[in-house]
Amino acid sequence: MKTIIMAGGKGTRIASVASDIPKPMIPLHGKPILEYQLECLRENGLSDIIIGIGHLGQAIQDYFGDGAKFGCHIVYYAETSPLGTAGALYKIAADPDYALNTDFILLHGDTIFDLDFSRFIAFHYEKHARVSLVAHPNSHPFDSALLITDSENRVIQWLNKEDPRQYYQNQVNAGVHILSKTLFTETQPDREKVDLDRDILKPLISSGEGSVYAYSTPEYIKDMGTPDRYAQVAADIKKGLVKQRNLSHKQKAIFLDRDGTLNKLNGFITKPEQFDLLDGVTDAIRAINEAGFLAIVITNQPVIARGEATPDELRLIHNKLETELGKAGAYIDDIFFCPHHPDKGFAGERLEYKIDCNCRKPKPGMILSAARKYNIDLSRSYMVGDDMKDVEAGRAAGCKAAILLADKADADAPAFPSLAAFVNSEIREKEARE
Repeated sequence: MKTIIMAGGKGTRIASVASDIPKPMIPLHGKPILEYQLECLRENGLSDIIIGIGHLGQAIQDYFGDGAKFGCHIVYYAETSPLGTAGALYKIAADPDYALNTDFILLHGDTIFDLDFSRFIAFHYEKHARVSLVAHPNSHPFDSALLITDSENRVIQWLNKEDPRQYYQNQVNAGVHILSKTLFTETQPDREKVDLDRDILKPLISSGEGSVYAYSTPEYIKDMGTPDRYAQVAADIKKGLVKQRNLSHKQKAIFLDRDGTLNKLNGFITKPEQFDLLDGVTDAIRAINEAGFLAIVITNQPVIARGEATPDELRLIHNKLETELGKAGAYIDDIFFCPHHPDKGFAGERLEYKIDCNCRKPKPGMILSAARKYNIDLSRSYMVGDDMKDVEAGRAAGCKAAILLADKADADAPAFPSLAAFVNSEIREKEARE
């Protein structure tokens, strides 16, 4: 599969870092941003590269040449006038010299990432997608484009940052795509300058064709659009966090119970207005994010089986959780919930959920599912909760420790008064010692 990297932007927002070179050539620890991208692609066996250049593009061509020194084969498309984020794709698709595949990867040259592309490509073909978009949680979803998906990961709505929103899943469009060539050959635009998101992808979603999918991953992806983000990426590279988050490597996670651990106990929560975060939770989760742990919620939600809330209503509650965390620069990497309950005989219950399952805590099913999905090393991971069911589930899964946030500590489950106290003891202090 070929990869196209669009590297022609002027980088006006990051001009204070470097204004005399194209944005993809801005150095990070002695290497241009674009070189990090090529290294990741090569490690994934993706060495056939087309680079779109424009402003100051000769500097890119001079540095990378034909790509041989970097283990790649590179050809270039030079924009003589600005064509937007997609105009060049029509030119490349129409030119037989580029021999563009039916499906190709599209990247932006100002993004640092380290992805296991084999997972992304497998997802794309499994879904028979015309478009697959990498999505991820980030620390600033309020000013990012969000992808709203159904239960099959099909994108049903695209929210730009100026679009109205209340509670939303922190599922941000990361700017990494697999696209079908037919998008650029079956129809031709009536102008040369074309915006990929607004002119092609959003209309494709709203048409209801159903061929746009979101591949959600906790792997490291961050654009370099501002000086602050540049500084953050530089620090993350130095800490080894960028490579560590590639899912080809074993991950470490902190599994988090929900009620009583993240939010105030308020009976069976069936509406977003009943959901309120505990003090200190946003800071604690942000520290988990920054330390390189996956933050994964593991929660029993018998309100589904009891008929007190629908899956869509539960999702709205969880969207409020993600929205409130996002406002504070924190995020959850995933949420696993058990909708079942084994006892029958309640008015309004949903019998299809009244089963003795393998996912309801104290059984470890949700933790084991998360471990398979994200290649998690359970021996380096924690289960944090406020009930002995959480402790037992963590132990059964083989977690390093199950930390009980209550007064029922034992030798394997020391007690902490809050999630923040746990993070300070088990994450921050250990990091400082190391």
